[in-house]
Amino acid sequence: MPRFDSLEAGALTDISYYILLSLIEAKHGYLIMKTIDQMTDHQFTIGPASMYTTIKKLLAAKLISEIGGTGDRNKKTYVTTKKGLELLQKDVERRRKMVEHAEKAFYKKGE
Repeated sequence: MPRFDSLEAGALTDISYYILLSLIEAKHGYLIMKTIDQMTDHQFTIGPASMYTTIKKLLAAKLISEIGGTGDRNKKTYVTTKKGLELLQKDVERRRKMVEHAEKAFYKKGE
């Protein structure tokens, strides 16, 4: 049985979500990890192996693109594409609805 690919289904995993969000402005790998760590107040950390595996998938799906380096030829720099931004916006709305569902469920339980 083939593995479920959330990107093909139009849903983002948490790691894909945070990478796309961090790449609204172009960054290299280490800065992506640092940005996500700061953005989430150290609640969500990504290791290099997971990050680069996800970056490969995001590149293949054309949700991010590689752009010119930062001067150090060994550092690849990435940025979210228009397609990536559109999917990110849809996913933000999906997550917003998930929170609404949870709030309704908690409210009903408290009645």
